[in-house]
Amino acid sequence: MGLVSSKSVLDAANEGRYAVGAFNVNNLEFAKAVIGAAVEERSAAIVQVSEGAIAYAGMKEITGIVTSLAQEADVPVALHLDHGRDFTTIVQCIRAGFTSVMIDGSHLPFDENVAITRKVVEVAHAAGVSVEAELGRLAGIEDHVAVDEREALLTDPDEAVIFVERTGVDALAVAIGTSHGPRKFKGKPVLAIDLVSRIKEKTPIPLVLHGASGVPAEIIEVAERFGAQWAGSKGIPDSSIVEAVRRGINKVNIDTDMRLAFIASVRETLWTKPEVTDPRDLLRPAMARIKSVAVGKMRLFGSAGRA
Repeated sequence: MGLVSSKSVLDAANEGRYAVGAFNVNNLEFAKAVIGAAVEERSAAIVQVSEGAIAYAGMKEITGIVTSLAQEADVPVALHLDHGRDFTTIVQCIRAGFTSVMIDGSHLPFDENVAITRKVVEVAHAAGVSVEAELGRLAGIEDHVAVDEREALLTDPDEAVIFVERTGVDALAVAIGTSHGPRKFKGKPVLAIDLVSRIKEKTPIPLVLHGASGVPAEIIEVAERFGAQWAGSKGIPDSSIVEAVRRGINKVNIDTDMRLAFIASVRETLWTKPEVTDPRDLLRPAMARIKSVAVGKMRLFGSAGRA
């Protein structure tokens, strides 16, 4: 089929009231696992690459891997730059064949975020590339945090309306209390899920949830059984993700869960099969674990069977 824009995928999800998984990849194994899961589940998929992944794998190399796999797939696959902050890198991604880019100006004052986002939108749209931006700061919120402090971290619905109107973005990443990494919360997760509904009512474009990995206990248990030291790891409950999607989230980012699954598998293989000398015997089961995570997310988000 070849690569498609994330706008086409997310607009369909917005209309159908489900979400599409956006999966971060760094190499061949991750990309094959995600796209293989999409084909198996008849689901669209957004394959994400961070600036760090580009530095690791190479722009041409990672683009070539995803593009070639997408051409063989018979489901929609988009190639997206995740958390782009460098304008030059964003332009390079557009020229390299990415069909979607994110400009993350969430760390900037509102007006500066608007200005840089608008600049990226003008360049990307001229090339037929869709744009995601972020409003609000991604940081887990705890029970002890005061209400006014929580509000300062989260996306303001009224600001979201102005931001979308001024920038023309195709999708908006919102902050509702999630965070990146495997240790999102010290205590019980606190999410402002009702905020999704309030934002959606005011600006009905596709909304994006970052920092949404679940950090499954079974993966942690396997990894720690074979030597990992991951105490304190805690993610977002599946029930919270389902509710967020019901309220209007259309793209859910997944990175940590796949990394944990990969490392857990590698640890298990090295421990239980010390005779292994072929890297493929190490990577095949790890790739299968990644694929299993992706399959589960596609079913959870409601995108399975939609392509």
